[in-house]
Amino acid sequence: MKRKSLKTVLKLCVMAILFVACNHSESSKNFALKGVDVETDFGAIETDDEESNKPLPELKNLKIIKSANVRYKVKDVKRATEVVKQISQAYNSYISDLRFENNLYKKENRFTLKVPVRDFDVIMDSISSVAEFIEYENITTKDVTSEFIDVEARLKTKLEVKERYESILRTKAKSVKDLLDVEEKLRHIQEEIESSQGQLKYLTNKVAFSTIQIDLYETVEYIEEPEHYKKTFFAELKEGFTSGWEVLKLFFIGLVYIWPFMIIGIIAFILIKKRVKK
Repeated sequence: MKRKSLKTVLKLCVMAILFVACNHSESSKNFALKGVDVETDFGAIETDDEESNKPLPELKNLKIIKSANVRYKVKDVKRATEVVKQISQAYNSYISDLRFENNLYKKENRFTLKVPVRDFDVIMDSISSVAEFIEYENITTKDVTSEFIDVEARLKTKLEVKERYESILRTKAKSVKDLLDVEEKLRHIQEEIESSQGQLKYLTNKVAFSTIQIDLYETVEYIEEPEHYKKTFFAELKEGFTSGWEVLKLFFIGLVYIWPFMIIGIIAFILIKKRVKK
């Protein structure tokens, strides 16, 4: 009887423990579910269309020197050069130097084009149309903004110093020595001002006009150079006329040189002839 009652107590204890454990797991599950309750409203992280469509601010007041170096194979060098000249004239550009070379292998024309920087890209696209084959196109840029700003700042400072010296010259210079000292300093500062102004002008021109170095070449059929040239009949005839004219010219020039002797000879001949008659 006691054993049955003990078994019953043990069963009740086990059931009680299982009941408590189940309740605890359910409560933890409910808690976890409540803890990860996620809202599906994503309106707070949506991007503003007006903000995203705003254009990026332009980079103003940058001083950029642009240059290019291109080499094109063309069908006809002279024709391609004429086309490039027409393009340059249409965009107020000019050719600064030109060199033409013709040999047994190819005809080549190399020249430098100065173009307004605002038309640089358009001109580059236009001149590439003459190419049968683009060997290379190299474009380089150099930012001289800091150098430009530095020269401008130094120029402004020098102008202010010049104004102070001029004020001293007008109001405070009393003796001749003071006048000469101030004038000497003014001369030095004026030279520095002119140098800075020249540097600014140089940078401004380099920024305003880009440089495009263009090489146009045309391959030709190789012809072996002959060791000896045989003259044609007409070439020999022309050479004969030229040589005859040269001989005639030398004859008349020789007569001019010996005219005193000719006069003496004529006089001597006349005198001898008269004496013989007597």
